[in-house]
Amino acid sequence: MTAKNAAPARKRLGIDRRRSLEAYIFLIPWIIGVCLFFAYPIFVSVRLAFSDIVEFKGLKTTWVGLENFQYIFFFDINFVPTFLQVVYDTLLNTPLCMVFSLVIAILINRKMVGRGFFRTAFFIPVLLGTGYIMKQLLGMGVDGMTVTTGITVPKLIADLLGVNITEVVQGFLDRITVVLWKSGVQIVLFLAGLQGISGSLYEAAKVDGATEWEMFWKITLPMISPVIMMNIVYTVVAFFVDTTNPMVDYIYKMNFTNQQFEYAAAMSWVYFIFALALCLACILLMRRHIYDSGAKN
Repeated sequence: MTAKNAAPARKRLGIDRRRSLEAYIFLIPWIIGVCLFFAYPIFVSVRLAFSDIVEFKGLKTTWVGLENFQYIFFFDINFVPTFLQVVYDTLLNTPLCMVFSLVIAILINRKMVGRGFFRTAFFIPVLLGTGYIMKQLLGMGVDGMTVTTGITVPKLIADLLGVNITEVVQGFLDRITVVLWKSGVQIVLFLAGLQGISGSLYEAAKVDGATEWEMFWKITLPMISPVIMMNIVYTVVAFFVDTTNPMVDYIYKMNFTNQQFEYAAAMSWVYFIFALALCLACILLMRRHIYDSGAKN
């Protein structure tokens, strides 16, 4: 390497180190929180998954190895069907949420009348549909099934369409409702990614005669590819831990209602490991297609 090329290389190395240091600084609060509040519960959960509780006082256990995991796959008639249904719904809803949120983000990123209102309107379901607020709404008598299953086909139309067609239409409405309800955060993230794209890129493309379709595939999509990967991982995790998820509800009931803590811990780890593997698979598949503005030539 010549002296002329060494200086930019050293400068780039310094920038990369500084960015890495900044990332670790932002991670320090999270690392401290995990060590203080989550490390011990995780250890107890792992121990319970491979044990059987002998005495609840003091949580005394005896080692049983893979017995709890064997029961999950060979004896429990509810776990596998529920688990497969959750996986199916997640794999189907995730791409739908990606496409819908990206389209909406592109539309409300344009200059239009009432743009601020539409941005707020699409984010309202995130505020109302998660956590404590939704629990309070359900506790006040609001029908939770209306939120999670979508618009019901009127009886008159159902009679005209027939049973089979009605089921297809109802399934479509249910799916669209879930997508609408769960896309608020993704829209905000896509908006941030779109606003980070330099306008000069589009101006140069227009000068060269590029169409809107070509600019989308050659500029917009590559530039927001890191946001796409982040949104995919976020959406997968969000569906796996959603409060309306039947798998989460089954583990919760097994743990707190039936008080089978060791069995619930084993199910939780199976569920967690699959979700983690799915997220890692998404990252590995998209890694080659991610645009990095700071990549070395």
